[in-house]
Amino acid sequence: MGLWETLLITAGAGIGGTGLGGCGACVLRRDSGRSTSLLLSFAGGVMVSVVCFGLLTDAAAAGEPLWAVGLGVLGGCAVTAALNSVLERRRTSNGLALAGLVMAAAIALHNVPEGMVIGASFAGGETVRQGWTMAAVIGLHNLPEGMAVAAPLVAGGQRRRKAAALAALTGAPTVLGAALGFTLGTLGPAALTATLSFAAGAMLYVVFGELLPESAGLWSSRVPALSAVLGVLVGMVIGD
Repeated sequence: MGLWETLLITAGAGIGGTGLGGCGACVLRRDSGRSTSLLLSFAGGVMVSVVCFGLLTDAAAAGEPLWAVGLGVLGGCAVTAALNSVLERRRTSNGLALAGLVMAAAIALHNVPEGMVIGASFAGGETVRQGWTMAAVIGLHNLPEGMAVAAPLVAGGQRRRKAAALAALTGAPTVLGAALGFTLGTLGPAALTATLSFAAGAMLYVVFGELLPESAGLWSSRVPALSAVLGVLVGMVIGD
């Protein structure tokens, strides 16, 4: 898979995912918390499976020491946690329209490391299936992010089409991240290990710091946990 194909796929996952989420927030009057919870937990399970059986495996197989892989994972977690902290603070901003605009900027920045995951997956995976899998689950993850941008804008008086377009635009930095991840991942074993492990850390934080807690908050039940386990199994089958 070449760079341009990778960027095109990433654009579909990033811009398409947040755009669809934004359209959903503009069209739907009532969100199904249980359905969203199952969707998020399932996506989280798939991500964990792909990280453990794909990204980390490829990072370790590149020939660099395991401590380098560990440092990369911690770096990915730290950067994503910092961006997530900015996003969480902006969610409490006063004024619906202003909150939507500030959140859009925060989510756009937050999408860069997610794009790196897709780019690194296509660069380091033995098959393109791993990259496609990460693009799919990140696109799924972007749906509620698009809704989080568009909903306060519409509630604050913004036109629905403009709110949906802005939500889609927040996914554009994902393409930049994919270009960075793909380029670094093809420079050599050391760069590949660093990129894959960083992407793995970013995804692990997204799962355990965002997806699963949000899923549990939407539906206090054991069912989302079973959905996450199913996601892990599906991820294993896809990545086989």
